[in-house]
Amino acid sequence: MFSSPLARANQHLSLFGFLKVPMIGWCRPKILSIDDKHVTMKIPLGRRTKNHLNSMYFGALAVGADVAGGFLAMAMAEQRGVKISLAFKSVQADFHKRPEGDVIFTCQDGEKISAMIGNAIETGERINQPVTIVATCPSLHGDEPMATFELTLSVKHITD
Repeated sequence: MFSSPLARANQHLSLFGFLKVPMIGWCRPKILSIDDKHVTMKIPLGRRTKNHLNSMYFGALAVGADVAGGFLAMAMAEQRGVKISLAFKSVQADFHKRPEGDVIFTCQDGEKISAMIGNAIETGERINQPVTIVATCPSLHGDEPMATFELTLSVKHITD
C-alpha cells in the first residue's frame, strides 16, 4: 500500500518521538503540510499539553516550535540523501496571548534552511542561523499569533 508523503512524514515524526525524543511523542504533534518552503503542524490542547489555566503549557509550545523548525531541516536533509547533525543553540520567545485551543505552528524558512544545509555540505562546517516559528490558535483567534519563536538552528553535515 502506498502512503502519501504527508502520511510518511507523520509516521517518521511519530517514530522519532517514540525512539529518540519521548517528549515529542507525549505531545502528539501532527504535520498538516510540508514542502520545500514551509511546514505547518499542530499540537492538540488536551490533558497532556495544557496548564492550570487551561491554555497550552509553555513546554508543549516549546516542543511545537522545536518540531516545526527541526523537522523541516531533517526532511530536507533526507530529501538530499545526506545526514546532518541538528541542534538548536538558542531560543527567543514572545508570548502574545494564551492559546486556549489546538495550536498550529508554522515555519516559513524552508529556503533559508535549504541554503544552510547546502552550505554545511559544501564547507563541512557547522552552520547557525535563526529560524522563525509562529504559533496560532485558528479556532479562537484566526491567524493572530499567540507566540513567536526565534530558534537558532545549527546544522552540520555528517560524513561516514
